[in-house]
Amino acid sequence: MFEIGNSLREARLRQHLDFPELEQATKIRARYLRALEEEEFDTLPAETYVKGFLRAYAEYLGLDGQLYVDEYNSRYVVGEDEPVARPRRSTAARRTERHVDSRVVVLTLAGIVAVVALFILAWKFGGSSNGHIANLDNTKPPAAKKQQKHRSVRVSSHLVLRAVGGGCRLEVYRNSATGKLLWAGTLEPGKQAISLWGKRMWVRAGAPRHLAATLNGRRLTFPTGRAVVVTSRGFQRVAAA
Repeated sequence: MFEIGNSLREARLRQHLDFPELEQATKIRARYLRALEEEEFDTLPAETYVKGFLRAYAEYLGLDGQLYVDEYNSRYVVGEDEPVARPRRSTAARRTERHVDSRVVVLTLAGIVAVVALFILAWKFGGSSNGHIANLDNTKPPAAKKQQKHRSVRVSSHLVLRAVGGGCRLEVYRNSATGKLLWAGTLEPGKQAISLWGKRMWVRAGAPRHLAATLNGRRLTFPTGRAVVVTSRGFQRVAAA
């Protein structure tokens, strides 16, 4: 067990990151990021948002997002098999409930009698010689269509890059060197890291030895060389274009 909020706060302070730049990078409001660090999860819109924000924030800080979600589930999410306390009902409320239940039973029995009577009348006066009841479709229902299997959607890779020990000039393109430019500039040590998403990214680094990389929450060594292809499987060095 570890402290979720303190761990997130310490990781942020180590990287000298402020909430305004984190809000812009993660697209999560600063007040929600503060709530995660304070473990004030009730201030977030819903439990689904808590898990999504927690995973995204942890991974942006270079941490294992799934580890934080698992810790949240073990400490704050009530299991389906666990009993939930319910307030005791008053005697008057129980009497009212029994009265309502009795009325429901009477109305249900009356409805069953009416349906049986209509069925007998239909069979007696509207039936045909072959045993079919009038206005009653005896055909078998069509076979249910097999549910189409949903193809799994390929999730984009999440790449976080920081400068350590020196600056590094970067150019990041989608798919290849001729693809759409995703980011260009110089990373400086101690400043904001860049967070990129894509199924396949092509990275040109001027000083790759100065890069600290995290791919899908895993810390990896960025390869030497001027051009690297990034996919969900990892890094692949290629000849610079």
